[in-house]
Amino acid sequence: MDASDQNMAGLAVLIKQWGQELGFQQVGIADTALPEAEAHLQHWLNNNFHGDMDYMQRHGLKRSRPELLHPGTLRVISVRMDYQAESAATMNQVLADPTAAYISRYALGRDYHKLMRNRLQKLADKIQAQIGLNLPSSMRAFVDSAPVLEKALAEKAGLGWIGKHSNVINRKAGSWFFLGELFTDLPLPVDTPASAHCGDCRACLDICPTQAIIAPYQVDARRCVSYLTIELHGPIPEHLRPLIGNRIYGCDDCQLICPWNRFTKLSHETDFHPRHRLNTQQLLDVFAWDEAEFLAKTEGSAIRRIGHQRWLRNIAVALGNAPASALIIGALKPMLGHGSDLVKEHVRWALAQQQQFK
Repeated sequence: MDASDQNMAGLAVLIKQWGQELGFQQVGIADTALPEAEAHLQHWLNNNFHGDMDYMQRHGLKRSRPELLHPGTLRVISVRMDYQAESAATMNQVLADPTAAYISRYALGRDYHKLMRNRLQKLADKIQAQIGLNLPSSMRAFVDSAPVLEKALAEKAGLGWIGKHSNVINRKAGSWFFLGELFTDLPLPVDTPASAHCGDCRACLDICPTQAIIAPYQVDARRCVSYLTIELHGPIPEHLRPLIGNRIYGCDDCQLICPWNRFTKLSHETDFHPRHRLNTQQLLDVFAWDEAEFLAKTEGSAIRRIGHQRWLRNIAVALGNAPASALIIGALKPMLGHGSDLVKEHVRWALAQQQQFK
């Protein structure tokens, strides 16, 4: 098989078919030119909106120039996979209960990184088998674990547009999906980039509990609940703690309010379904987990990456935000003797909040 336009067009059709067979809801193809996204990223970094996420600037231009990350890359095969497993009403019910533990819905099941990377590798194997071993292609899979502007590539590949909250939105599927990429040196035909359809809507800006979306398409991570509860290693700034509410790992408010998510399709991927009742746990129950139980209950989950200390830190903040309760105070006080200064500092704050509510 040669690299003629006709053969590449036929291969692109097969790639999209194979992708759906492997469980991806959509597959698109983009070239590697990302000048606007590169400028947007640089502006974001120059304003220090990345906070302590030094990895966002560590790799220089590799993030916005795929051919520098994987030499020879001509095209990026972008894929999306739905992960939502429950209705918006169910999620809002948990958010509305100040004694319940709200965990961002992407993290309720199995960690998506390995699952999607394995599927992308299978797609790469199918492509290589189709073109023949006498024409080896250089391909490499990425799933949110390398310097890749995955959202800009997904938009360029036609999977959706980047909304004002910075997530990718698809007109027929909303935004509850994961993204993955396969870099390749094959000169495949590219898809038409998606056009934006946010219009005058600013629901995501208005609903953000910490007002982290400081302007359309601009998120100051230093204020974002997802950053504060997942990426931040140190203390959560005191003035932001009351705004976090009962969100102990990530935040979904901007997606929950987005009108395009009325088109969300629930995922059939059982690995993404909630484990250990993480979608309905109570704050006091998860606060009682010792490190061994935390590691057991979060095995194979994205949650495990924050470790037990930050898990307790986050829950302490949520308990401080809950209505005053003798049960909560009784659970917090013994933790004043915890071995971690980070945990103790947040427990002291939570106790002060509880006393203040009385």
